[in-house]
Amino acid sequence: MKITIAQLNPTIGDITGNLEKAFQTIDQAHVDKSDLVVFPELFITGYPPRDLLERPSFIERVQDALEQLQQYSKQKPETGILMGAPVPTGKPSGRGLYNAAVLIQAGAVLFTQHKTLLPTYDVFDEERYFDAATAVQTIPFRGETLGITVCEDAWNDPELWEKRLYDTDPVEDLVKQGVSLLINISASPYHVGKEVLRNRILSTYARKFGVPAVMVNQVGGNDELIFDGRSMFVDSAGDMVTALPAYEEQVQTVDSHAEAEPDSYAPLDDMASMHDALVLGLKDYIGKCGFTQVVLGLSGGIDSAVTCCLAVEAIGAENVLGVAMPSQYSSQGSIDDARSLADNLGMPLKLIPITDIFSSYMDVLQEHFEGREPDLTEENIQARIRGALLMSLSNKFGSLLLTTGNKSELAVGYCTLYGDMCGGLAVISDVPKTMVYSLAEYINRDREVIPRETITKPPSAELRPDQTDQDSLPEYDVLDRILYHYVDEMLSLKELLAMDFDPDVVRWVVRAVDLNEYKRKQAPPGLKVTTKAFGMGRRMVISAKYEK
Repeated sequence: MKITIAQLNPTIGDITGNLEKAFQTIDQAHVDKSDLVVFPELFITGYPPRDLLERPSFIERVQDALEQLQQYSKQKPETGILMGAPVPTGKPSGRGLYNAAVLIQAGAVLFTQHKTLLPTYDVFDEERYFDAATAVQTIPFRGETLGITVCEDAWNDPELWEKRLYDTDPVEDLVKQGVSLLINISASPYHVGKEVLRNRILSTYARKFGVPAVMVNQVGGNDELIFDGRSMFVDSAGDMVTALPAYEEQVQTVDSHAEAEPDSYAPLDDMASMHDALVLGLKDYIGKCGFTQVVLGLSGGIDSAVTCCLAVEAIGAENVLGVAMPSQYSSQGSIDDARSLADNLGMPLKLIPITDIFSSYMDVLQEHFEGREPDLTEENIQARIRGALLMSLSNKFGSLLLTTGNKSELAVGYCTLYGDMCGGLAVISDVPKTMVYSLAEYINRDREVIPRETITKPPSAELRPDQTDQDSLPEYDVLDRILYHYVDEMLSLKELLAMDFDPDVVRWVVRAVDLNEYKRKQAPPGLKVTTKAFGMGRRMVISAKYEK
């Protein structure tokens, strides 16, 4: 059987636009004499549609789109269509919707498989919107017996997980009914290492049950989530026959009886993958929110340099404005590094000194601050002046303001509310500082884009004389390891103290993370690239008292 894999980038809520993409893909599949074209999970709505699913008018438009799809299929009766969409349950109780895979051919719905396993963890919240399937069934189609699953339904093989979230395995249930081909439609978001994990899951099922398997994954950025695509088809031995490119739309037709060629597949390098994920997430956030240009502060430091390079890669140098805002504490080297970066990228750079503005603030506040020594307040005022200037440029020219803080800083609150946290998107807020350095080296892999001095000099906010980050923070390699154990792995203070870290440093980091929850609640959305990002997938309380 010839199967067309439709690795596409839907826009959430744009039912008309997503449907038009489907029509174009069906036309291409028809030309390829494909038997079946397979779309990703919830492709009609885009994933995740969230509370749009609670609007009756939205669901009515989805049903209308499915009817249009049925009518369109009459024009290509030889081609089956497997579409991901929400469908009403028709039941008086429950959430009232299924997350479904709908098989359409020649004007008729031949079969519908509802999603069985509804993920409700990290960034997923499907039990809020959907009811689970009551059963799984196979469907004979074009000489094959298809076992169709929706994303999470293929993520519960007992051989792969030490602790399973669900009691049932829909894939095993389908195999018992005699499938000859497994098909999984997915909207599986990216994090570092996710491609290897998906391949392991699909290959294990194929090899275990001796049947070929197809996984069709969404591609594109939707708010915090980035979908890398990398759809794949493995043969009955679990070997890769076809892996579609990451981070781009592609439609490809495969033969269900094709076999893998030796050494034909290698997963993407982690740093290359993270770089491309951030570029795609940034590009789609800008475009899907209706912007064409961005603005950001360029301090001469590594965080703003990496963010700027990602933005230029995403939308072009002519659409990225860098703004250097030196104070009396800024070194000439930092100003030169910002200018060199802009020159290397071929992008515009504005220089707006803030020394006089800061002096005006201090003059106004002098009598109110009388008797108190300078402290973080004066440092934060500088950051807030810069934030106000950047927001003014954003407002005046309709550009999206990008923040440049990294995950390590955000974790411990080494950032200023209404200052460097101002903006519409936090591009590298899920990238630990040590990974920021790796990204910089990757960006410089072919030529020096980021000045070498930016990478090698001690990082500094330059808000007071001779300041460096390590005046206030542990060394970043130590900090990032502690943060990974505490934030990502959820280890307790007691467990961290038993590890090979300075106990005082551990206590400081844990306290800083917990104290700064209120800051993170006010941060702009950030692109998720690790297993646990500060954002929709991490829900911690602010006003709480609990044992660490």
